[in-house]
Amino acid sequence: MNPEQVSSTDECQFLRDGTVFGLFARQASEFGRCDLFALPEDVRTLWNEESGSVSYGDMLSEVLSLSAKYAEQGFGAGDRVALLLENRPAHFLHWLALNRLGTSVVPVNPGATADELEYLLGHSESRLLVRLREYAERVDQVAAGLGVAVTAPGERPPPVASNNAAAPDDLDRECALIYTSGTTGMPKGCILSNRYFLNWAIWYRAQGGLISLREGQERLLTPLPTFHVNAMGHSFMGMLSCGGAQIIVDRFHPRSWWRHANETKATCFHYLGVMPAILMELPETPEDPDHGMRFGLGGGVHPDHHARFEARFGVPLLEGWAMTETGGAGTLCAAVEPRHVGTRCLGHPDRPGPAIETRLVDESGHPVAPGEAGELQLRARGRDPRLGFFSGYLKDPEATEAAWADGWLHTGDVMRTSEDGALHFVERRKNIIRRSGENIAAVEVESAILQVREVSAVAVIPSPDPLRDEEVLAVVVPSEGADCSTLAETIFDVCAQRLAYFKVPGFIVFRDSLPTTSTQKVRKPALRDLAENPLAAGADCVDLRDRKQALRKAGQ
Repeated sequence: MNPEQVSSTDECQFLRDGTVFGLFARQASEFGRCDLFALPEDVRTLWNEESGSVSYGDMLSEVLSLSAKYAEQGFGAGDRVALLLENRPAHFLHWLALNRLGTSVVPVNPGATADELEYLLGHSESRLLVRLREYAERVDQVAAGLGVAVTAPGERPPPVASNNAAAPDDLDRECALIYTSGTTGMPKGCILSNRYFLNWAIWYRAQGGLISLREGQERLLTPLPTFHVNAMGHSFMGMLSCGGAQIIVDRFHPRSWWRHANETKATCFHYLGVMPAILMELPETPEDPDHGMRFGLGGGVHPDHHARFEARFGVPLLEGWAMTETGGAGTLCAAVEPRHVGTRCLGHPDRPGPAIETRLVDESGHPVAPGEAGELQLRARGRDPRLGFFSGYLKDPEATEAAWADGWLHTGDVMRTSEDGALHFVERRKNIIRRSGENIAAVEVESAILQVREVSAVAVIPSPDPLRDEEVLAVVVPSEGADCSTLAETIFDVCAQRLAYFKVPGFIVFRDSLPTTSTQKVRKPALRDLAENPLAAGADCVDLRDRKQALRKAGQ
């Protein structure tokens, strides 16, 4: 059977499963004794988990038991439950149990501030927050202020009144609501259906080349957070598609990375560009290539690191691209040769998996010539261009329609094609900072900084960072008479109180004015030279990166 036949067969079966739980239940009947999750021993100890692995069969028993308890308490289609469970197996246990009932989940970033949590719970209209007990002091008061019930793993869910919501078909029913930073306003809630998540399984299962998943054998190591779609969607659904295991760690630990890989018998992994960069800084040893990894899949590896990493560690890094809005319906990946290593190549758009159409356009919306850079726009092939993509932004139909202007999903990412038709990433056009895999809306950081009375104007832009891809740079115009010697510290403290640590500026540069257009909009491209090297501003630049790292460590 050729790859196209395999893809077609799997796609039909996965869509017949109807829900994420449906696929899981079917796979549990076939791979019941296989590991669904595995934990390195030190992570198991950290989380006080009873076992270092959970089989498909055992997870199914737990899911059915918990799902029955939720049903007895009135949960069903149309409800949303927020999950603050870190990367632990409990996150997936509650997700699958609720998915069986048609209830959507809202993953919560453990680093969210009180303001951010209040917005997420209120905007999503979550009926319940399931959180680890160690977060009680931080989050329970916020939830109580909104009338949101709270529970913890192992506790019986509290009862809720039935909302009698009309439930759409399983495939189109909301499965999760995941918040992603937009270019304007507060984070947007992406409505993601069962079809959306099943498309991740379809995509992964369809890939050949260096991926070519093997039934019941793959073990994917990921340190990425479950409040993003990568760990919750891409890796989990990929392993679910083939009866594989997801190996979970609390976060990326470079010094124990390869030890964890060998201990858990990992066969593949997911990465962000910062990870290869950090692993390359470790002292070289003869044991560097001694592991069982067949491939790493991710995005953002620095071109200078790509070939060197593969040569040193003996594992290919398959550069990929996706957005929360696209899911598996629009995922790209350089999984077959030629991969054009070191050129940010994302493979050919006519890849296996859900069929898509792509185009590159200039700022006027006109197609660019081959080899020229343009914004990537894409859509599902067929009568419904949105099929399998996100279902829309919650309570923001205008933003949803803007994202789909002219019948194409506007990605805001600039790419070019090579002679063989492969896509190569160039830059981001959207007002987003990408730091260590986190999307940060510049406007959100600007809004926090403008709460400081001594700030007259501000522009937040990305500054290239060799490890983290980009760092947050705030260009600030002080109010007349402001004391700049203390203003940077004030700005940092205000941001730290209102924003998750990764959104806090790593650099603050003071300027007398900002470049503007005739309509008084800030011309951020004119600040590009400053962003390339903020420290060149001398005394006008305050480097806060060490304080920012201390803030991260203090929050662990």
